[in-house]
Amino acid sequence: MEPHTSSSSIKTRFLVLSDTHGHDLPDYSTYRADVAIHCGDLTTGSKLEEFKSALKTLQTLNAPLKLVIAGNHDFTMDIPMFRKKVAEVTPPLEPALVKKEYGDYGEVRELFNETCQSGIVFLNEGTHRFTLQNGARLKIYASPYTPSLSDWGFQYHPETGHTFDLEKDTDIVITHGPPRGIMDTTYSGGRAGCPRLFEAIARVRPRMHCFGHIHEGWGAKLLGWRRKISENPSHFTDVDNGRSTVIGKLSQIKPNTQIIETSHCRGDQDPLEAGTQTLFVNAALEGTDDCPIHPLWQIDLDLPRAG
Repeated sequence: MEPHTSSSSIKTRFLVLSDTHGHDLPDYSTYRADVAIHCGDLTTGSKLEEFKSALKTLQTLNAPLKLVIAGNHDFTMDIPMFRKKVAEVTPPLEPALVKKEYGDYGEVRELFNETCQSGIVFLNEGTHRFTLQNGARLKIYASPYTPSLSDWGFQYHPETGHTFDLEKDTDIVITHGPPRGIMDTTYSGGRAGCPRLFEAIARVRPRMHCFGHIHEGWGAKLLGWRRKISENPSHFTDVDNGRSTVIGKLSQIKPNTQIIETSHCRGDQDPLEAGTQTLFVNAALEGTDDCPIHPLWQIDLDLPRAG
């Protein structure tokens, strides 16, 4: 892929996936990108062998930089929760059995450190900056946290909420779960997204926000923002529906589709206007019996030139 460049920006390709849950996936190595992003839930039961399998899959992705966050199923990476789960089991588990199945506390993070030469970077919550091989600058905010009443990893009570400290000029936000009201509808018809995450995104308006978690919400939408964001952002007051476009949704997937390609650079049909639009992507790969594996997303965006 030859990047399109101008004096101020560089066309950059992303491969985005989430919720692989240890599944055997298609061979995506023919699709080259500048950055691959995994939005969490690499595993189903957070077992050591599942992480090793997921890392092998990540190593096959054809991108020099592969950014990864955890999801609620990856609870052994949330060490306080991992300790809590082990302590609550009755009768007590044998330490040797825990180590065999799940690894020592912190062992999974060490596995990621060992794969850094493959371009795999595990992101803790917060802001991260990269200079890409294509010459672009990338500012990322990452967070694995999702609202829930259950007892998995990286979760918080919906009524308590969570603080998402996004900085201005953030290019891309990677979270495990969706914001409220955007590709977060569950099979039961309820909304599972986080209102505080939506508010944080509305205030910063990144170029792209990618996530997973709600498998049935797979899809993408280019959303327009109103010129002035209100003090307490909401869909009613701050979304410009006239400048919003659905890029893809679950009902549109054709059988045996492996990848969905979309480009929002200068000259494209739907160019993204930085600062006034955000591309939202639910990239959950795990599907249903009708569609066991959802397509991978391939996305082209203009990024600022480094330096």
